[in-house]
Amino acid sequence: MSSAFIRYGVWLLVLLLASGFLLLGSGLDFDYIIPKRLTRLAAMVIAGLCIAYSSVIFQTIAGNRILTPAIMGYEAIYLLFQALLILLLGSQSLVLLGRDANVAMSIALMLGYSWLIHHWLLRDGRNNVYLLLLLGLVLSMVMSTFTQFIQLKISPGEFSILQGFNYTSFNKAQPAQVLYSGLLAIAVCLAIQRLLPTLDVLALGRDQALSLGVDYLTSVRLLLALIAILVALSTSLVGPTAFMGVFVANISYGLARTTRHRVTLPIASAIAIGLFIIAQYLVEQLFNYNTSVSILINLVCGVYFLTLMARTRGTA
Repeated sequence: MSSAFIRYGVWLLVLLLASGFLLLGSGLDFDYIIPKRLTRLAAMVIAGLCIAYSSVIFQTIAGNRILTPAIMGYEAIYLLFQALLILLLGSQSLVLLGRDANVAMSIALMLGYSWLIHHWLLRDGRNNVYLLLLLGLVLSMVMSTFTQFIQLKISPGEFSILQGFNYTSFNKAQPAQVLYSGLLAIAVCLAIQRLLPTLDVLALGRDQALSLGVDYLTSVRLLLALIAILVALSTSLVGPTAFMGVFVANISYGLARTTRHRVTLPIASAIAIGLFIIAQYLVEQLFNYNTSVSILINLVCGVYFLTLMARTRGTA
């Protein structure tokens, strides 16, 4: 089966899922229900693209298929920032700042955090990617501890607001926020498309990339910065997504049967969007909002992650 047939088939399935999500049970209400669903669907598309692109590219740089950008601490610093806002400004933090300002500050903070650790660890030109991952893991644990400490200092009402940032939700997406996030996500994805040949070479490893004339340090810095933007967009738009990147990336590798990013990135994007649509539809229609998208996705992706680890260990 050709890779082109798989790509088109996966995207056709996503289009069918999207059509069903928009129309089923809507009563063709174009005044309220369908516009609301369109906003949520647009958020799913943007978040799916961001998660797919960031996860596949991050695994290419790290040379490891069980890692996601979450290990760098992006989601942890986002949650810590929201906790600090609630601690300092109270439950009116979103009202005082506005959702757009909150998103812009979150993205700027994650980009600044990314630049600091990359500039510090990659400044000498050596291959410090694994040290970078180790530092990111330690910082994630430290920031998560501070976030938990802040949770003990705030009121129950403020705690419930903070908990809302811990779960993936498309209901909090606003049209203006979706529009700005979509434009930025498209710009980043287009920039990545121009780097696909470089990514294919980086997938061969650092030494091979250097021998083929790739400026490894500059390329890694640029790609990590683009990953930070994508993670910031998806996290600020819908919340943390935990193991979803591992699931999406590895399923795309299995379907594509190649490591060429021209093939894997579109398939991974379709899988991520389709997974979001299915989870959101189940939350709305089957569970009647008695569960969340995060719980369903973490259940599926967590089980897959454990299976992947067990299978990898068995073949080691």
